[in-house]
Amino acid sequence: MLTAVLLLGVVVLAFLAVEVGPLYAADRFRDLREPTGPERSALDELRREAGLDVERVAIVETADADSIDVAVKGPPRRRVLFLTEAVLADLDEDVAVGLLAAEAGRIETYYGEFRAVAIAVVVGILAVIVTATVAFDAGFLSLLAVGLASFWVGRRVQYTADDRAADAVGAVRVADAFERVAAIRGVEPETGDWSTWFEVQPPLGDRIAALRERAASDGA
Repeated sequence: MLTAVLLLGVVVLAFLAVEVGPLYAADRFRDLREPTGPERSALDELRREAGLDVERVAIVETADADSIDVAVKGPPRRRVLFLTEAVLADLDEDVAVGLLAAEAGRIETYYGEFRAVAIAVVVGILAVIVTATVAFDAGFLSLLAVGLASFWVGRRVQYTADDRAADAVGAVRVADAFERVAAIRGVEPETGDWSTWFEVQPPLGDRIAALRERAASDGA
């Protein structure tokens, strides 16, 4: 009984660390401020167009004034949009809307919750193996099966999230936003190879290609 309680606690803690941990860390360890009146008005309009609904918005202050960062963190009903000043000051409206729509798509598909559950289950299986609750062979096979399933499903969920964003603002808009931010950061969007088979998040280049393919199909 004690072992079962311990294992359940490990799973719950792992889930909370992935689901709530990033929000806690951002709130505690990043320099944040409330949006100004004009910023809030502009964000309200951009979020409305992108279909992004969150409980709070925080502007991230960074040493690099040109830093581009947009991310929604936190569990349902506690979601916070974190973005840098340059998103509003320097980006074209279409790019900002595309980035916000991408975050809205991840919320609608519960991508963050899926990752938290997948990681918690993997951690739980590891705990079962370490405590010898099940035979090593059975535990290892279960870990392998869950891991591979998580990689595959996670990619499907992300592509579905991008499709939701495309439904809201157009596939071209989202793809252009991804490419624009990559160019600002000075990186080339990577495409998948064998080294990315074991990643839940598909390479950005593959996501852009899927959006371009959809745009071409929609325009046909």
